[in-house]
Amino acid sequence: MGMHRHLTFLLLSLYAPGTFVGATVLPDLPRVVALSEDTVSGTRVAEVTVSCSNSSSSPNVTLDSIEPDHPFNSIAISSDPTDATTFRAEVTLRAGAELDARQVNQYTLILRAACPGEDEVEERLFVRVTAGHVLRCDTPFASAEGDVVRVLADVAPRTLLYAVLPQPLGGLMFRLRNHNTPLMLTRRGVVLAPDNGFDPSKDTQTFRLEIEVMDRHGHNCSGAVRVEVLPSLRPRVTFLEPHRAVTVTEGTGPWEVVTQVHARGDNVHYAILAPVVPALFTIDEVTGEIRSTRRLQVIRAQLLIRAYNALHPDDHATATVNVTVQGTDRQAPRCDPAIFVSQVSETTSPGSTLVTLRCTDSTSTDGCLHYALEGPPSSLSHFYMEGPRLKVNTTLDYDSEATAALGFQFTATIVVTVGGQPLHSTRVPVLVTVTPVNEFRPACPSGATFTVPETAAFGSVVGRVAGTDRDYPLDSLEYSLEGGSGPAQPFSIDRRTGEIRVLGPLGSQQQKSYKLMVRLTDTHNDLDPRERQSSLCDVSVHLQAVPDQLPVCIPEVQELQITAGSPGSRQPVTRLLCHSSPDSAVLTYTIVGGNEDGRFRLEGNTLVYLPSDRAEPHPFVLLVEVWGGSGARRRSTLVALVVHVAPRSTPVPSSTSTQHTTLQKEPLVVVQTEAVWHPPAWFVAVLTISGALLLATLGCTAWNLLCSNRAPGKLFLAKSSWDVVEHSRGKEEQGHPHASSPGRFDGRAQDPRSCRDYLFTSETGARRWI
Repeated sequence: MGMHRHLTFLLLSLYAPGTFVGATVLPDLPRVVALSEDTVSGTRVAEVTVSCSNSSSSPNVTLDSIEPDHPFNSIAISSDPTDATTFRAEVTLRAGAELDARQVNQYTLILRAACPGEDEVEERLFVRVTAGHVLRCDTPFASAEGDVVRVLADVAPRTLLYAVLPQPLGGLMFRLRNHNTPLMLTRRGVVLAPDNGFDPSKDTQTFRLEIEVMDRHGHNCSGAVRVEVLPSLRPRVTFLEPHRAVTVTEGTGPWEVVTQVHARGDNVHYAILAPVVPALFTIDEVTGEIRSTRRLQVIRAQLLIRAYNALHPDDHATATVNVTVQGTDRQAPRCDPAIFVSQVSETTSPGSTLVTLRCTDSTSTDGCLHYALEGPPSSLSHFYMEGPRLKVNTTLDYDSEATAALGFQFTATIVVTVGGQPLHSTRVPVLVTVTPVNEFRPACPSGATFTVPETAAFGSVVGRVAGTDRDYPLDSLEYSLEGGSGPAQPFSIDRRTGEIRVLGPLGSQQQKSYKLMVRLTDTHNDLDPRERQSSLCDVSVHLQAVPDQLPVCIPEVQELQITAGSPGSRQPVTRLLCHSSPDSAVLTYTIVGGNEDGRFRLEGNTLVYLPSDRAEPHPFVLLVEVWGGSGARRRSTLVALVVHVAPRSTPVPSSTSTQHTTLQKEPLVVVQTEAVWHPPAWFVAVLTISGALLLATLGCTAWNLLCSNRAPGKLFLAKSSWDVVEHSRGKEEQGHPHASSPGRFDGRAQDPRSCRDYLFTSETGARRWI
């Protein structure tokens, strides 16, 4: 700007030995420059002097700003004609720049200058923006296209649509340049909707307003607003029935409802446009009920009814109502049949006619008869009237829960009126019973596969075949097994529940699975009991192999005492109680040890003694092996039996009389124990090991007995084996004294060489082998 002075500095260069580097100088900075926001583009903002130490070439001056997007051009350099070392740097306003003191009131410019061969210097220039005196309009109002406003066509009249300036400014005048628009512009610069609103029947409408704004100083600006009126989203007012004919009887009193009209739309009100005189009828402007204003005589009247939107009266529609007032000499019509009762199949197709009424009135004409159906919603949804004919509207589904809840019966009433007047009406009751039809075939269950152990007992449940049937009553089925039950098909099925049970022995060695054909037959699904449908279902039964286990005998060790019978007889001793898994497995019994002279034999599981002429008591230790299973899967266990056989009694002669001694037989006690305890796996393992040790002990004992050459004595089994003690020791010693028994034995020991036990007397050292 030309108002600023320029200071000229004399730069003295002092030359001394060595090299001296001068510094560029900006003597005018820092300083503050005021700039009005009305300044036009290209105006010089400030001129800054740049002093260099030499004048070889122009300095390099750059311009930066702390504020982004500053409105200034790059620095322009020019030389001073009076001084070759002084240059001028100009700061100018960029083209198209707009200053607004309300947004930015000061810019901080950073000038960096460097002369050739000299150090760079940096100074600041502060540009303060002051408020101007030019009137400015906001964008996009002031743009070439103008601002855009979109409104709906159903806005209320004189609704505020647009404000030119966001804040009211005093002393402004607004003028509308174009007047070919229904919109209004107020003195405050507000655009309003027309007094009568917009026409909602038209499509999108566009109005453009060109507005000029002027202040009291004569400054002005202008712009444009484009108002786009969009079609209304609310429904139009329309009559559901634009024409209606109503007949009433003469003598209808004042304020009685004649009929009622209905229109669709928002804020709907009603009014009678014609006739105005005579005013025989009035209408409720909210509900649309038409009432009489006086007692009616025989007359015909045509009413013109208007329905309109109370907020937008231009949105309206009209309808005509013809009212006929008839005399009271008519009678109610007579109909045939007077009552209708019928059974209808559930497969009756929609549109089928159930009954056609034959009705006549006193005038013998049926042209003015009206038929209507009344009743519960369920009946009205399934039937309808087409003139005098009652027809099926929808499918009568017997298999639905809704029909079952009604007891499969629909009730309704056909109302027949003359001229639509309730006073002259006849009511025909209707009762329709829906009958079932067997429509669907039973459905087999998916994946009917069962698994049963091969040891399953008689009557064990294999599984249940759950068939389905969509006919009502739902899933009413009977089950049967094709081919019946037998050895090839050892199963039975419950007729009602479909439960499959085991009917015979199963063996996975011969057959791994069974394929069953189960027939499903529906019941009670049709009015004719002979109409039945069936399906065949594949059912697979897989046998689960159960490993054979050792036979179990209870008890494993028995001690018995019998009295020998007469030689040549057969004497039962005991019955072995053993069982195996599976329970159906056959057990075999064999005496494998202790039967010295063949005095014992097994008949099944019964041990039998064959008496001999032995005259002395003798104990027997028998080992019986019990085998279960078959083939390579056979398993066995051992049972130990200690049998004390006492000789039978003999008669003793007397000098005076003969005394007969009757042999006394001890009763045979048979103990039968039913196993009901299923031991765990660890107990079975412990029992197996104990049995093995027991068998080893029995083997050693039997070997000692077989190797002994001495006469049989008393048999002692240790407590750990069977705790067997010879009960008849005293009698045997008295009846058969040993020749070498010097006295009573008072000790017991074991021979280290033969490992045999013996009794000894401490006084004499005599021994007796056990």
